[in-house]
Amino acid sequence: MAITGLDSKVFLAPMAGITDKPMRQLVHSFGKGNIFSEMVAINALSRRNPKTYRIANVRDENYPVVVQLVGNDPKIFYDAAGLVTELGAHSININMGCPVKKIVANRSGAYLMKDMMLAAEIINAVKKATELPVSVKFRKGWDNENANAVEFARMCEDCGAAYVIVHGRTRSEMYSGKADWDIIAEVKQAVGIPVVGNGDVDSPLKAKQMMDYTGADGVMIGRAVLGRPWLIAQTDDYLEKGMAPKDVSLEDVKENLMKHIRALAIYYGDRTALGLARKYVCWYCKNLRDARRFRERYVRIDNMPQALAEIENFFDQNNGTGRNE
Repeated sequence: MAITGLDSKVFLAPMAGITDKPMRQLVHSFGKGNIFSEMVAINALSRRNPKTYRIANVRDENYPVVVQLVGNDPKIFYDAAGLVTELGAHSININMGCPVKKIVANRSGAYLMKDMMLAAEIINAVKKATELPVSVKFRKGWDNENANAVEFARMCEDCGAAYVIVHGRTRSEMYSGKADWDIIAEVKQAVGIPVVGNGDVDSPLKAKQMMDYTGADGVMIGRAVLGRPWLIAQTDDYLEKGMAPKDVSLEDVKENLMKHIRALAIYYGDRTALGLARKYVCWYCKNLRDARRFRERYVRIDNMPQALAEIENFFDQNNGTGRNE
């Protein structure tokens, strides 16, 4: 089943502090895939918090961006949906699955799976505020004793959601253990709108396995993309064309890491970019020889030219050695 207005079955998951504009641009540069913004807090957006407003503003990006909203007040959701529509969102996703303590403590994210009436009010408010497609992302349930994803998905469909995204873990499981693909299959059987599966997909083959097993209409990939921004396009190519992913050379890994860091510097400025780049360096360099010692040196660097030179040197030393699996 096709998903309205989207030309790929593969989704880059929304990740706070990760799926910012530099990351979105890089992922898009490899090919097709549906791209989510970082999570946008509606309370901060309503106050026109500069940082939050900037996260929500996707007007100058030349590819569709699904903007994800999080909060608990239908009235503020209504205003936020109208604003992100003006700020260039391709469509709107409502976060009803975030398991982080500070989010659920605010009756937001996965907490809303415990209050289906409030969740329905929020979806209805967003639908009234915009003509853009509205989707909902949620989990298996609050815990295994309250695994209400099927009932929750039916409520989303009744409220007019264009599609739903189901993470196969409960809130209490956070990101541990194995994702339950059976619950995704149950949701798919229960509703007439498209269903996107999320959880434990780390390769194009695993994406196909999930879709075949669950019958899902699409697949969302999150943590597996860290240090592998090409994974979304590779997965789309595999699902659509049967193209097996090509090996990525160390030279390409290096060039994409440096491209990513330069984009961070343009967007945030050198000082902030240097701090943010540390996590990316860890991800891109995973399993490379002497990666630990390199990271220990890198975190002490305090200027951009030296940082880029250190990356060049590290990858040149690794060239031809491959990854230590």
